[in-house]
Amino acid sequence: MTTQPTASHFINGAYVEDTSGTEIPVIFPATGEVIATVYSATPAIIDQALEAAKAAQKAWAKMTGTERGRILRRAADMIRDRNHELSVLETYDTGKPLQETLVADATSGADALEYFGGLAATLTGEHIPMGEDWVYTVREALGVCVGIGAWNYPTQIACWKGAPALACGNAMIFKPSETTPLCALKVAEILHEAGLPAGLYNVVQGLGDVGASLVNDPRVDKVSLTGSVPTGKKVYAAAASGMKHVTMELGGKSPLIIFDDADIENAVGGAINGNFYSSGQVCSNGTRVFVHKNIKEAFLKRLSERLEGAVLGNPLDEAVNFGPMVSERQMGIVLEYIAKGKAEGARLVAGGERVDMEGFFVAPTVFADVTDEMTIAQEEIFGPVMAVLDFDDDDDVIARANATEFGLSAGVFTRDLTRAHRVIGALEAGSCFINSYNDAPVEAPFGGVKASGVGRENSKEAIQHYSQVKSVYVRMGDVEAAF
Repeated sequence: MTTQPTASHFINGAYVEDTSGTEIPVIFPATGEVIATVYSATPAIIDQALEAAKAAQKAWAKMTGTERGRILRRAADMIRDRNHELSVLETYDTGKPLQETLVADATSGADALEYFGGLAATLTGEHIPMGEDWVYTVREALGVCVGIGAWNYPTQIACWKGAPALACGNAMIFKPSETTPLCALKVAEILHEAGLPAGLYNVVQGLGDVGASLVNDPRVDKVSLTGSVPTGKKVYAAAASGMKHVTMELGGKSPLIIFDDADIENAVGGAINGNFYSSGQVCSNGTRVFVHKNIKEAFLKRLSERLEGAVLGNPLDEAVNFGPMVSERQMGIVLEYIAKGKAEGARLVAGGERVDMEGFFVAPTVFADVTDEMTIAQEEIFGPVMAVLDFDDDDDVIARANATEFGLSAGVFTRDLTRAHRVIGALEAGSCFINSYNDAPVEAPFGGVKASGVGRENSKEAIQHYSQVKSVYVRMGDVEAAF
């Protein structure tokens, strides 16, 4: 498969190149080899994208929702038809196993395009009777939206941001992570092929300076970021200076609470999904696993047994189910946290080292006897490191679970559904799970509270963040005035 894209950027319906920008090598995480090269957007490229988006947006907003939705649904079908090709590209881009990308990446992007394509025609206002007078509301597009993506789900995030923006009548300029720049270009190409008018979905590559230029440009009306909390705070502040609309989907250190009446097999499965899927590189992961003292050792025993089923190797081999870190830098960060866990006295149950093979592989790692003040229980690692903490009191574990700046996700495993709903109701998190973990259907809102974000991705809630309401008062009689 050819991984070198036609050009670095996709603007106004065509691939565009400008090699005077900073060179960005694309590295296959499973081997460390360079598989493509793109160039960071120059000021001229950024301006070209902004002008294209601004010029195309108003005509797009004047189309009916049915017309807009038809194009998005057609693109969804095309993505599904090309799922294998797109999944292979995602595996090259991220290092995630093809076994995973075939079912979780382009397919979820297609789901978003289909869902919001279907929703586009329903975006209406309301009539408010006021006696003889009346008020009507109109839901309007915001204008030009900027999406800034993360490197863990490049295809999905490109669609999660683009689909609601386009459904509402906006134009989108999407900047992928410089670590995974390839997949968003294919999304843009498919949207254009599906009939999306030129200029409405543009992709520009770049480092942080490109993102900052887009966020600060007065032609931009909305910024949506998926990224870390420190980056989110900077982008949020910059957007606020221009009174721009924002969606911030940021990091987490989410609690997964396993009570002593839980089905251990399912609880272990949930903990695996919440810590080791995508090699632990998922923002919503439940990396603080609170296990009741009565079942802790049984839980750890079964977890250790199931970790033997992790198959590491070439992620293009569909038998492989655990891939590398996305980059050498990220691998180094994860190994530093593992060293801190050992130094601070946590008990190493599994993994704890770099795997002796080419690429950026870190073994699935489990620490037990972790306490709340340990670094691995406090900070987001974004790698395959599970911290298992003990508890024996419901109120105590709720307080400990909430004792964090983050609030993205939370999960509970218990057979007592009264307890499950009570505990979930007390946890400070935006996306929660009962007897499951990390399910993210497009029909459900996704996002966090506290430092984990502002606004919601997906579902009808996303429409609120990509549109605004105009209110019109209509007087049917004479106007009374003081003079």
